[in-house]
Amino acid sequence: MTRPVALITGASRGIGAATARALAPTHDLLLGGRDTDALAALADELGGARPWPVELTDPDALAGAVSPLDRLDVLVHSAGIAELGALADTGADAWRRTFDLNVVAVAELTRLALPLLRAARGHVVLVNSGAGLRANPNWGAYAASKFALRAYADVLRAEEEDVRVTSVHPGRVDTPMQRGVREQESGDYEPNLYLRAESVAAAVLGAVLAGEDAHVTEVVVRPRPRP
Repeated sequence: MTRPVALITGASRGIGAATARALAPTHDLLLGGRDTDALAALADELGGARPWPVELTDPDALAGAVSPLDRLDVLVHSAGIAELGALADTGADAWRRTFDLNVVAVAELTRLALPLLRAARGHVVLVNSGAGLRANPNWGAYAASKFALRAYADVLRAEEEDVRVTSVHPGRVDTPMQRGVREQESGDYEPNLYLRAESVAAAVLGAVLAGEDAHVTEVVVRPRPRP
């Protein structure tokens, strides 16, 4: 039998790569990202996977990458950026960069993929954040983008009744992105206080593999400090 096909953005590292490894036993994979060497290495590691390199914020490139696809059962949006700073210090360029990748690219890729997802009665998973549930000082642009992503998921779910839509809200995760965040915060990096990327990937897998009678709409995953 033909296996279902999953496209994962941000698959070159962190939660995206962990999600690819979690889905590999049950799905053929398209590995989205910009780091072609990392995508090629992960594709070699995982059977039934191939790189899908594209600049997500380039609408023409995105359309060209989607057009050859003839099947898509699962779309996992894991790519994202976080630029921290006080609102008084956050200029228009930072807001645009954040929303272009965290929101606009998600909406456009999903729009382009909807015909395939409808045909498959497929599933869209949006890796959101705890910042999509609560906004804190110095997280203005990022939190606003994640609140917007949550609203986008709610509307998509209401409009596309044949497509399952899941928002996953993890707390801090031990990833290269988190290292960058802690550098911006001038704080210590303490991985034992953070989630493992594999734990978030397990939440994604659980939502994807839920029975046809089940629609997991929202998952909140918080870190449990380790010894």
